[in-house]
Formats: sequence, C-alpha cells, structure tokens
Amino acid sequence: MIDRHLISSLQDRLAYSPAVALLGPRQVGKTTLALAMGDRISRPTLYLDLESARDRAKLEQAELYLGDHLDKLVILDEVHRVPGLFPLLRGLIDRARRAGREAGMYLLLGSASLDLLKQAGETLAGRIAYLELSPFTVRETRHLPSDELWVRGGFPGSLLAASGPRSLRWRQDFIRSYLERDIPQFGPRIAAETLRRFWGMLAHHQGGLLNTAQFARNLGVDAKTAASYLDLLADLLLVRRLPPWHANLGKRLVKSPKVYVRDSGLVHALLAIPDKEALLAHPVVGNSWECFVVENLLAAAPEGVQGYFYRSSGGAEIDLLLAWPDGALWVVEIKRSLSPKLERGFHAACTDLKPARKLVIYPGDEHYRLAADVDVMNLLAAADMIASAE
Repeated sequence: MIDRHLISSLQDRLAYSPAVALLGPRQVGKTTLALAMGDRISRPTLYLDLESARDRAKLEQAELYLGDHLDKLVILDEVHRVPGLFPLLRGLIDRARRAGREAGMYLLLGSASLDLLKQAGETLAGRIAYLELSPFTVRETRHLPSDELWVRGGFPGSLLAASGPRSLRWRQDFIRSYLERDIPQFGPRIAAETLRRFWGMLAHHQGGLLNTAQFARNLGVDAKTAASYLDLLADLLLVRRLPPWHANLGKRLVKSPKVYVRDSGLVHALLAIPDKEALLAHPVVGNSWECFVVENLLAAAPEGVQGYFYRSSGGAEIDLLLAWPDGALWVVEIKRSLSPKLERGFHAACTDLKPARKLVIYPGDEHYRLAADVDVMNLLAAADMIASAE
C-alpha cells in the first residue's frame, strides 16, 4: 500500500474541527484513506456508504441514529447522496459541543466540489474544514519510475494495474462509468457521447488557453452550454482552469485561463494513447508532460500557495507561477529536454515579476545551476523543495 501524504493533514484537521470534508474524484482513494484514518485514532469509527441502500435506510431517522453515535468518528461516504443531512449535522455538532466534545465527529467524503461545498458552507460554517485528495503524486510514488506515473496517471486502479493494457482498460472503464453513471447524478442530463466528445476536445487542447466559443462551435452548441460542460468537469475535480497572473504591472496580459484534464493517464486514455512509445510520438506529448508537472507541483505546494501562469502580449511567459502567502513569487519553467535552454520570454517575464526563486524542471537526474539564480532539477526534487518551503 502506498502511503498518502494527506493523512497527516487529515489527522490534524480532525483534531480541531468537528467535521472535515475530504473531496476528490471517484476512485482516487478517499475511502481507503478515511478507513486508514479510523485505524489511527483512539476512538471507535462508524462507516456509512450512502450509495448503499442499506446504509441510507439507517438514516431514515438520521437524527436518532446519528445521535446514538456521538462518541464515534462517523465517516459518511458519497455524502452528496443525502443532501438534507447537512442541517442535521449542524444540530448534532452543536449538541456535542455543549457536552464538551469539540472536534473529530464527522468525516464527509464527496466526489464533487461545488455541490458539497455549497451545501456545507451554508449550514456548517465555522464547523467544517476542507481537504482535497488528488490522485497519487510523484512524491508518494518515488519508488516508481516517474514516467510510469505520467503515462498511467495517478488513480490507484490505473497506476497499480498488473500491466499496461490493464491500466488502459481501467481508465477507459473509468471514463465510461463517469459518463454513463456518475455525471448524471450531479448535473442536468447531458448525452454521454456529447460529453465524451467535449472531454476528448479538452485532452487534445491540453494546457491551451480556454476558448469557449471554439469548443461550442465544434460541439454544435451555444457558448453557455459549452461553459456549463466545463464547469461540471471542473466541479468534479477532473479538469483544472489555471488562472493567469493579473497583477497591475502596466503590461497587456493574457486574461483567459489555461485549461487541462488534471490526470495525465485520463488524457492518454481519451486520446487512445496505449503506452509510452505511442505517447512520445503523439503531438500532445509536450503539453501532457507540462500539465503533469504543474499538477504535481500544485499538489506539493503548502496550504495558501496559489498557482498561476504568466503571459504578456509582448511574449513574456512563465509556465507556472507560485504565489506564496507572504507575497513572494516563484517562477517555474518546464522543459522536456535533457539540455534545457531558457528563452527570451522567460527572462522578460522575470524582469516583470522579480521572483524570489527561478526553477527549471526537466526529465534528467542532475540538479545544477543554469545561471546564478536559476536552478535546474527534476520533478521530484522540485516537488520536495516546494513542499518543504515555508
């Protein structure tokens, strides 16, 4: 079993917050992590899978049932299936607080960010903390070749499959299940084939600037509908919109976000890329690797660090800009070359931004200086550096 770095953060949140929402796409390992957390703590736990009719039936008189288990950590899996539960949890938390219990009562697992955050935010304000579990990262799988994580992606069922073909089959089944079973639970009815085409377009466009009008034309729908498809996939934590840096620098800056499918393995499955050899020959290879690096570095970043990209009309460009809570900026240039070279756009952007750190990520093993203030390193070294920075 691969240890998840988030478990210490989860334990910390449960030590001070009455409820914790653990969010992440389906099959990412939320249930496994929650049950492992139950084994770590000293008090008993109660696990309810709200996709199970049997467990949902236990909550027909939810106040009575949960009121009998105030001494336990109650794990509620796929909590969006019982939306009326949140006001009830608020009352139970307040009752337990009056009895002297302040923290670690409920662990809520959800596969969608928007619905869960909206419901919880309205009713559990001041009583809930949030964490997001991503697929496996390069820091969690340092014993595996990083290219394997890149090609297969970080979903446990894909990464740990017995063979490459089985990994690809798992991802294809995952995509089909999301389209036919899971997505209809969260939003308006959308034809599975239409959403499959849109998801595939995003994979072809991996890491490009968002052009909703172009997506709409290609799908034969209006821009509002195409935007709603993107919102849905982003809310399900399957797609990321990386915002542009827009500080007032007196420059004309790109204002559209970049958009990409967050898991590289899903990108490759959507594009029918079976293995590394086929990937290296595919036009998406550079953008796939760049987005894989970005997603891993964002996963490694401490709480409060925000990710952006930077691009001006004059050609200044940075692949990833990390904005730290104290105002410091780190710039990250991503090169899939063993002998990376910096271009004029990078230097122009650094002149604009005046960053505290300059990193170049490449697929080699050595850590060296490209200039006095520019460090070249591989993804794992950069992720470790970012995770340990204060």
